[in-house]
Amino acid sequence: MKLWSKDKESLKTVTDFTTGQDNILDLHLAPFDVIGSLAHITMLQTIGLLTKPELDTLSKELKSIYKEIQTGKFEIETGVEDIHSQVELLLTRKLGDVGKKIHSGRSRNDQVLVDVKLYLRHEIEQLAFAIQQVFELLIAQSEKHKDKLLPGYTHLQVAMPSSFGLWLGAYAESLADDTITLHATYQVVNKNPLGSAAGYGSSFPLNRTLTTHLLGFDDLNYNVVYAQMGRGKTERIMAQAMSNVATTLGKLAMDCTLFLNQNFGFISFPDELTTGSSIMPHKKNPDVFELIRAKCNSLQALPNEIALLTTNLPSGYHRDLQLLKEKLFPAIQSLKDCLRMTHLMLSAIEVKANILTDEKYKYLFSVEEVNKLVLSGMPFRDAYKKIGLDIEQGNFSYSTEVNHTHEGSIGNLMNEQIKKLFEATLSKFNFEKVNRALETLVR
Repeated sequence: MKLWSKDKESLKTVTDFTTGQDNILDLHLAPFDVIGSLAHITMLQTIGLLTKPELDTLSKELKSIYKEIQTGKFEIETGVEDIHSQVELLLTRKLGDVGKKIHSGRSRNDQVLVDVKLYLRHEIEQLAFAIQQVFELLIAQSEKHKDKLLPGYTHLQVAMPSSFGLWLGAYAESLADDTITLHATYQVVNKNPLGSAAGYGSSFPLNRTLTTHLLGFDDLNYNVVYAQMGRGKTERIMAQAMSNVATTLGKLAMDCTLFLNQNFGFISFPDELTTGSSIMPHKKNPDVFELIRAKCNSLQALPNEIALLTTNLPSGYHRDLQLLKEKLFPAIQSLKDCLRMTHLMLSAIEVKANILTDEKYKYLFSVEEVNKLVLSGMPFRDAYKKIGLDIEQGNFSYSTEVNHTHEGSIGNLMNEQIKKLFEATLSKFNFEKVNRALETLVR
């Protein structure tokens, strides 16, 4: 079934090619297609395109389809082009001509636009929750291990003292910033494109403000041409926010892979969270972190993939945009998997104590010794030169005691302030408002 078919069927080869993976990927959109339709028909009744009995009949059947989707029993039948066609087919099969009225005043273009925005809004909520879980664990582990020192590196050379608290807290603050860009994405996503039809509006007196309210959107995409132009742009912005999170997770995964190496030996994990070798019985491989690293590298390429897919398209709808789902939908699941596995691994991390008592790390404390001389009155450049000469001549002596007290240093992690920053951003999403609106529609 095709919503656009008239009296001829396309050649099957053409249909298969143009449909692509829609019958699979559109299952992600299924609940949101029903929700969008519920809002649309509610609006249609207020402008006289549906009677109240027709609205009640359609609403009841749409809610029945929604329940079927929620139980996992819903499917897109063979030969049906997409989710929009399947829902309309079910309604028409059950209700006859009344079912055919559901499409008045809209196009598949704005239908898929609103479906994707509702879907992305839902997935942003899921991502925000998953990020929060990892963030809170990083803060907890940072506090737990804040007194255990760790070598700090620049250029992968031993540089200055760090700590596990400082290291873990750094990734927590990174996620706090990543959540700011996710919230910015949410602001773009949370605007209603419904009513833009094929991209040029409708001669029906549609009440777009009403559907905006019914669907819990903060606002609407006012210009109908821009609403269509938002397809591709919205996905690219979403991909960029996801890429930021992936960058943080990928770097953390690389650190963990390195620190687990026997030449470092700073951290360890239970055997059940690492893998072995088919030939070397001693191996404890960081496969989880290596796969997180690889998946996150792929996620960082996603904004460019979407940009290249949509670059140089003029305004209006183009079938190229269909391929966005193939890029973005699996990527969202991949990022959620990476967040889930990062949380699992960090919840079981074991850190080594007294690492810096090993003499090979003695030069970590060179700056500490320079600073001691400066505090006693020696100019910094003279102190730097003296300690440098002591190192060259083999006369360097040091203490492993560190006393860093300024904001964000080993002795003053500022984790509470980082938590406040994160929580302030999280509170701006206002997921409760959206969820209340949708619950009202489907109940």
